[in-house]
Amino acid sequence: MNKKHYALWTSTIVTASLFLSGCQLLTGYQKIDEAKSAQAWVGKIQPIDGEVNIACVGTYHCEIVQIDKTLIIAPDSHKPVNPQIVVDMPSYQGAINAPASMDMTPLINKNAIKIVPLAASSMPGLTNYYARVLPAKHEVHVNFYPENNMGYIERFAMIHDFTEAGTYQLRAYQKNMSKKPGSLLETASPEPLCIELLQGNEVQRRFCKQLGAEHQGEFVETDIIKTVSSSKAKKIKA
Repeated sequence: MNKKHYALWTSTIVTASLFLSGCQLLTGYQKIDEAKSAQAWVGKIQPIDGEVNIACVGTYHCEIVQIDKTLIIAPDSHKPVNPQIVVDMPSYQGAINAPASMDMTPLINKNAIKIVPLAASSMPGLTNYYARVLPAKHEVHVNFYPENNMGYIERFAMIHDFTEAGTYQLRAYQKNMSKKPGSLLETASPEPLCIELLQGNEVQRRFCKQLGAEHQGEFVETDIIKTVSSSKAKKIKA
């Protein structure tokens, strides 16, 4: 029997009222749909054989704040908690390509974590990082900022078995809902935020915030419907 898995979650909205925040978020959430722009400032991940790279994309800014029991980025200062886990990049000046002096020594401890600066954030003064870990089951906490506003944070966490080395992304986007007549509050509120876990270019898991009364505001894991190519479909029919 399949059961829905629920992501650990909390969301903090610092606004005068829920109604006002719903109206204001419409402009903020439009940034999520600008996939090309988001990819442009994410930068280029430098893969290391046998390691897992974890990045977050899709909003004005996002931060991997914790992996397992290790704090990564301080949510108040938005800087690395422990400078020793930051990859040594003395010549890094916001360039997308990794400098020749970047220290990419492979991880040897299963509990070791390193973070690498990717590029300047869409929020001035902040930096985007990706994390390097070894393949294993990890609990990953990410703060997403759908608006250009530090007061509005979507906190997301999940436990995933990263069994295969490679690049993984937690990508935020706005779920398209069919437009149906509703109350003023319903029509003013933004469409739900979803988070997808991609391994390479393939979606492995998807979590979406629920608008229903039972799980209001929760990120709930939804089923992934994987399409079959036409050539494969013909072979199946044959």
